[in-house]
Amino acid sequence: MLRRTLLALLAACLLPFPALASGPADQLARAMDLPRLFAILSREGERYGAELEAELFGGGNARWTEVVQRIHTPERIEQAVMQQLGQALAEEGEAVTRMAAYFETDPGRQIIELELAAREAMLEESVTEAAEASHAKMIAENAPRLAQLDRLVAANDLIEQNVAGALNANLAFYRGMIAGGAGIAVLPDAELMADLWSQEPQYREDTTTWLMAYMALAYGPLADGDLDSYIDFSRTPDGQLLNRVLFAAFNATFNTLSHDIGVAAARLLAGQDI
Repeated sequence: MLRRTLLALLAACLLPFPALASGPADQLARAMDLPRLFAILSREGERYGAELEAELFGGGNARWTEVVQRIHTPERIEQAVMQQLGQALAEEGEAVTRMAAYFETDPGRQIIELELAAREAMLEESVTEAAEASHAKMIAENAPRLAQLDRLVAANDLIEQNVAGALNANLAFYRGMIAGGAGIAVLPDAELMADLWSQEPQYREDTTTWLMAYMALAYGPLADGDLDSYIDFSRTPDGQLLNRVLFAAFNATFNTLSHDIGVAAARLLAGQDI
């Protein structure tokens, strides 16, 4: 669940939009190559489903695999995200034009490609482990790049936003399990949130480890000046608006997907048709 919330502005085309017109959200999607990200998120969702399968069913459940794939199609993710972005950016045409211009030219264009290539590569566990080792080495050597990464994290509040997103996604999963008829104790919201927040330190540690490794991998080939340009853009009103709407759109989408996964898991555990 956690890694599926780590996106923010880590967004790049494998799938065409069926109706990419001239609206602000469509303009931004083209500039940031979002359909490629949707395809990557679909694969991340399938991997998460495989991890859940081992926990819930002991593995080897073909019906579960089919349901997970159906819930996490790129088209479904696209529809949900674009609906949210469309609403959020409907009156932001001028700002979106400026955002798009940044990502349509270097270094923005190069940054999108590097971010997506790294995220796709980290679908492989071996790449993730190597990226984490590389980041640990940077810490041991006190590499100058670390300060830049910290500034980018701070500019977009990436740790806090992702921890909150992970907690909300897990809450949605729990509620989905209840809606699906799982035989689990229905806790009052206050108790449930207290239980989730008791796990916050682990969420924070996992978030920080994955995110910093990802950024070290993604921005490794990027010149210092170009990364500074990205940090500067992130601090502008346009960059802050972009960060807010992306987090809001993707987190809302992940909450829906997590709820649906919870419902499906409960019904399958109960032997119901799904």
